[in-house]
Amino acid sequence: MKKLFSIALVLTAGAALAQTKNPVSTVLREMLPRQQKRLTAAVDAMPAAKYSYSPTPEQLSFAHLVIHIVHSNYDLCSQLAELPAHKEFDPNGKEGKDELVAALKNSFEFCAQAVERMDDSKLGDTIKGHGGDPVPRAWAAIALTNDWADHYAAAAMYLRLNGILPPTAKK
Repeated sequence: MKKLFSIALVLTAGAALAQTKNPVSTVLREMLPRQQKRLTAAVDAMPAAKYSYSPTPEQLSFAHLVIHIVHSNYDLCSQLAELPAHKEFDPNGKEGKDELVAALKNSFEFCAQAVERMDDSKLGDTIKGHGGDPVPRAWAAIALTNDWADHYAAAAMYLRLNGILPPTAKK
C-alpha cells in the first residue's frame, strides 16, 4: 500500500510539472532550498580549525572548496537570468569559517534571485560556458544542479575524513 501511495505521489507531481509553464525553473526553485540547506549545513559542520584540511596535497583545502562553491553559484546563477556577474566576493585565501559560511549563504541568496527571474523560454539562448565556449543557457541550469550534488559529495567526504558525520547521514 505504501508503495502505491508513493507511486501516486510521483505521478501527481509529474502531472503538475507537465502543466507548468516553466518546468526547468520550477524544478530549480524546488531544489534550491534543499541544496542550500545541505551545503550550508555541511560547510558549517566543519570546525574552523579544519578549514585548511586537504585530503592530499593535490586536492583543494576545505576552505578553497567553499570558495569554489561560492564562485560556481555566482557564475552559473548569473547566467540563468542574465544577471550581472557578482563581484562582491573576492577572496584572498585567508578567509575564516565565518566569512566563508556567510559568503556561501549570500551566493545562495543570489541564486534564489536568479532562479526567481529565470524564464524557460530563454533556455536555448547562447551563453558562454566554461572556457568561454558558446553553450545554450540550459547548460547553466544543468551544470548548477550537477555542481550542487558534486560539491555536497566532496564536502561530505572531507567531513567523513575528519570523523564528522555529514548532515544527510544524521538521523
